Amino acid sequence: MSISRHFVLAAGGTGGHMIPAHAVAEELMARGHHVALVTDGRGAKIPGIFDRAQVHVLPAGRMTKNPKSWPGALKAILAGRAMARRLNETFRPTAVVGFGGYPAMPALLGALADGIPTAIHEQNAVLGRVNRLLARRVDAIATAYPKVERLRDRYAGKVHLVGNPVREEVKALRDEEFPALTDESVFRVLVIGGSQGASILSSVVPDGLGMLPLSLRRRLQVTQQCRAEDIERVRRFYAELEIPADLATYFNDVPEKLSWSHLVIARAGASTLAELTCAGRPAILVPLPSAMDDHQTANAREMTEAGGARTIAQSRFTAVELAKQMQKMAMEPGALQNAAKRARACGRPNAARDMADLLESIGPAPIMNDPLKVGPVPTSLNLQGVPA
Repeated sequence: MSISRHFVLAAGGTGGHMIPAHAVAEELMARGHHVALVTDGRGAKIPGIFDRAQVHVLPAGRMTKNPKSWPGALKAILAGRAMARRLNETFRPTAVVGFGGYPAMPALLGALADGIPTAIHEQNAVLGRVNRLLARRVDAIATAYPKVERLRDRYAGKVHLVGNPVREEVKALRDEEFPALTDESVFRVLVIGGSQGASILSSVVPDGLGMLPLSLRRRLQVTQQCRAEDIERVRRFYAELEIPADLATYFNDVPEKLSWSHLVIARAGASTLAELTCAGRPAILVPLPSAMDDHQTANAREMTEAGGARTIAQSRFTAVELAKQMQKMAMEPGALQNAAKRARACGRPNAARDMADLLESIGPAPIMNDPLKVGPVPTSLNLQGVPA
């Protein structure tokens, strides 16, 4: 019989929560542990992740500012907590960790009720709402940044800086050299705006690139993510400028595109920043102003202060400003290469490993992987009618 532990990972159904959870799950399973995922219907449908782990869909109520939403949200949270406790009884986890988002709440509440060690992981530079509610009660708080706003000083004794886990394909880029760039070579720009693109990037970036000096514009090769309603307009604009452009509404090969990019123009989501700093790619960042607690501006701060990026607030993100910043980065000898090194210095490529180490450290002694001791492993729990 082999020695293993059981871990429950709970994450909201967006990529920003799910991708780090998946990276940690892969690390735990590589160590011989068993992993179960607790998420919502959206998370269960994200392709290509958690294919080797159990997936349990639990209800997770979301309390908005509207008091009318509170009774229904509380009912869903309590139902999810009850389901999580049934999962705990059968799966008997060593620890339960939440990666943010409302689906993490019932799983963590169930673990706290059952006396199971708990941890939370915060991907952003501002502690999220669910993590704020539970920070006092959990055993460990893992962060992606040295400074996290809205994280109280009294929790310092249980805070661990681990970084934000990234995919292995991105981690592999850390060992590659920055793409060769001379005054005559192609200058490759990657524009990404999150999983659904960003209309502000589609509006401003083509105009900004069109304002660059002809000597630089003739060298450009653009790869840009656009919303479906913007893509044809953007394609026509680049054609008029005679700038080669590869446009799509979604890229499933971002690591490959990062590998040959000289400059990235992007939002400042946690996963984007983790990938840029792990790979070591300079960037122009445009934080999403509507992000909760303005956390994207906070996310961009470390990389920007280190000299690996330039941050432009969306209110100031104009074609003129973009062209000005690009010229400073692209036309000064060695500027991009230097920015790439500074971006790389902010990376924390071992985040998944360090997070797995933390989870192993907060739990009790390993249990024997014996059905008589741990009970039958459940298939799935699902109250929302979503295949798990």
